[in-house]
Amino acid sequence: MSITAELTPLFLLGGLLLLGWSFNRARLRGGIGLLNWLQSLTLFLPWLIFIGLVSAGIYLSIVGFVLLLAVSTVIYIALGNLLRRRLLAEQRHRPPMPPAEGVPGPSPQTSAGTSLLEELEKSKLTAEELEGIRSIFGLDTFFATEIIPYASGVIVKGNLRGEPDPVLAALTAKMEAVAPGQWRVYLVEDRDDKPTVVVLPERLVNRPVSRGFTYLAIGLMVVAFLTMLEVGANLAGFDLLTTPERWVEALPIAAGIFASLVVHETGHRWMAGRYGVRLSPALVIPALGIGTLGTLTRIESPVPHRRALFDIAIAGPAAGGLFSLGVLIAGLFLSQGTGLIYVPSGIFQNSVLVGTLAKLILGAELSQEVIGIHPFVAVGWIGLAVTALSLLPAGQLDGGRIIQAVYGRRTAARTTLVTLIVLGFAALGNVIALYWALLILLVAREPERPPLNELSETDTPQDALALLALFLTIMILLPITPVLARFLNFGGAVG
Repeated sequence: MSITAELTPLFLLGGLLLLGWSFNRARLRGGIGLLNWLQSLTLFLPWLIFIGLVSAGIYLSIVGFVLLLAVSTVIYIALGNLLRRRLLAEQRHRPPMPPAEGVPGPSPQTSAGTSLLEELEKSKLTAEELEGIRSIFGLDTFFATEIIPYASGVIVKGNLRGEPDPVLAALTAKMEAVAPGQWRVYLVEDRDDKPTVVVLPERLVNRPVSRGFTYLAIGLMVVAFLTMLEVGANLAGFDLLTTPERWVEALPIAAGIFASLVVHETGHRWMAGRYGVRLSPALVIPALGIGTLGTLTRIESPVPHRRALFDIAIAGPAAGGLFSLGVLIAGLFLSQGTGLIYVPSGIFQNSVLVGTLAKLILGAELSQEVIGIHPFVAVGWIGLAVTALSLLPAGQLDGGRIIQAVYGRRTAARTTLVTLIVLGFAALGNVIALYWALLILLVAREPERPPLNELSETDTPQDALALLALFLTIMILLPITPVLARFLNFGGAVG
């Protein structure tokens, strides 16, 4: 049985169960919740149809898949416009809270008999808490004109009266003096790109994951290590399921792949520690064929600013990528003249970066149909592939967080949609692209929550590093064209 036949029904079942669970949650939020759920359904539907057809042995043509994506995109945009109109209508009918004392602004209003006391009850704020929040604003920091209930906190509209960093520091210090350890102050952009302050309870923005999440992380790590052993066994030339007693022979390759993940996560956690940000346990995603699709990590506590979000996101791929690149280059040098694993030389056409490095180091050996390589080559290549997958500019992947840090939430949402479409085309010929797209849809498609200071942008070196990361991702994942393969004299090059 093929990998596709084994895993595709499981992904289909998982997608349907997730949709059912999210529908039950959406019903509790009324009409807006159901509209939001329908939007999510339009994102899932093309993939569910595609997977269902694959399970039945039916493969869509490119034209059919493009048509499916186009129809779902049109419906997604239409539902989004409807949802925005509903939210704006609710906001227009919601009475604003009174501005801070001494600050001019719209007077308190009531509609349909709604009183300020009822509004406070809806927002779960006491009058004392509201007064404490109002007291932190002033003419020298943020000129508040309107306070609107939001979740268990408030949204404060007004005018920014200084640079974002010192203003946020001043507001935070005042809030801490009024109510120590109870509130977090965010300085963000609203839908009109205007500076807005959001004040939320500490308990909502600084929540560790549950014990069940930790158990899930441990279980996935064990399963992923078994799939890494399976990769090591395949490269060593035996079947782990039929000869499990030979698992020790597969251990070095499995340990190498696992080490690249450890280095990757160490980079994230080292940088997060520098900024005082807490990360959840990493979910190691198992995958047959390459051992793992990488890790997914949740940011549990607020990130101070966009520069910090960038640094935390880039640190993992930088550490894991450099480690894997070093292992790959060492493996290529150790492969000269001899090797422990024999593979078709044409396999190096699957990556521009790896193929070019192989040509530079192995030279004329690549003109042979079959060559011997050191296991380090496989370990380094898999590590680079996993790093590149984590840098895809989508949702809460490292690449999505980098795009959000550099270009903002709106651009990050657009690149997520583009990435899913590109993965859709790639899935027509590569099952790994299909599973990675499904993982993004299932658990990581939403942008990361905003940093405390969303207004201050990243600096020029970070912007340049983001472009370099995107370029290297393309070079790792993009295959060599037949013309370039003939120029590099790969064995078996066609075209």
